[in-house]
Amino acid sequence: MIELEGVPELIDPVMVAAFEGWNDAGDAASTAVAHLDKEWKGEVFAALDAEDYYDFQVNRPTVWLDAGVRKITWPTTRLSVVRVGGDKPRDLVLVRGIEPSMRWRSFCNELLGFAHELGVELVVILGALLGDTPHTRPVPVSGVTSDPDLARTMDLEETKYEGPTGIVGILQEACTHAGVPAVSLWAAVPHYVSQPPNPKATLALLNRLEDLIDLRIPLGELPEDARAWQLGVDQLAAEDSEVAEYVQTLEEARDTAELPEASGEAIAREFERYLRRRDGGGPTAQAGGHATEGGEAASFLRDGTAGRTRPPKPLRPETDADAGPGADSATDAGPPSGSAGDSGSESGSDSAAETGPDAGRDTDGDSSEDSSED
Repeated sequence: MIELEGVPELIDPVMVAAFEGWNDAGDAASTAVAHLDKEWKGEVFAALDAEDYYDFQVNRPTVWLDAGVRKITWPTTRLSVVRVGGDKPRDLVLVRGIEPSMRWRSFCNELLGFAHELGVELVVILGALLGDTPHTRPVPVSGVTSDPDLARTMDLEETKYEGPTGIVGILQEACTHAGVPAVSLWAAVPHYVSQPPNPKATLALLNRLEDLIDLRIPLGELPEDARAWQLGVDQLAAEDSEVAEYVQTLEEARDTAELPEASGEAIAREFERYLRRRDGGGPTAQAGGHATEGGEAASFLRDGTAGRTRPPKPLRPETDADAGPGADSATDAGPPSGSAGDSGSESGSDSAAETGPDAGRDTDGDSSEDSSED
């Protein structure tokens, strides 16, 4: 029995979750939840027992000094609650952690226990995948659910994916079987510049979350960081003719695919979203960003281990089949185009095995698992 002492009765609570690892290309999803926690000053009220779910040789604990005293932080999943004021106040239960190494069913059941005790009305799980999407275009974000009624009422895709999955897919199905409405939001991250952070993808996830739960989210410096990130990638791509040519190919493919969407209805829908974000001024108008100079912007793309500041060479389409033994780790890939909007997509492109969000990190497991996935 889960007892939640000190947690007040919540108002129309929504649980928003993200997990570092295979489901978190560019750290876009976990950074989005961290942003919500920071902006609304979340208060942690529970943490899952790390011994039950994590292999410490894969996700190692860290040692740090606090006023000269050595302390240890264990990898785990923490839950915090934030109260959002305004005309229609409501509460968010934020779940931020690392994809567990073991006992996934128990892990999901424990989270569902908290959701039941807190009266959660909807679970939204954020994820990010690697795809063949150009960094110069808006980040595609798809919303999928296993519930046909929810898909119809919230204008979502009903997932048709079959194949290997990660904790995002497992938690969504656990919610469905438990009768808890659940949605997954997936952002597509360019596979040729997959190193975290990716503020543009984080911003896209938060914008879609705003639309989904009808809640205004303070964005802080994210819009300016996203512009600086794109400027940095533009500069680096311009230095490599092969990368620039490949980006142009992706742009042409994306623009051609989106031509049928340029209808009056689609334009009106996007304009309505724009107006909703502008209403009341406030957070979205407060850019206040940084790192607009070339050298600092490039830090968004630098590999912390190897010191690399250039995006990895993209895999050419004709060589994807020869990606090597690691390619199987992304066999739950979404559609060949890498678009997050296609029905049933659950993961990134096959290139995720070699250019995933963890590429170039410490291989002893200090960070989370590979690539992205639903």
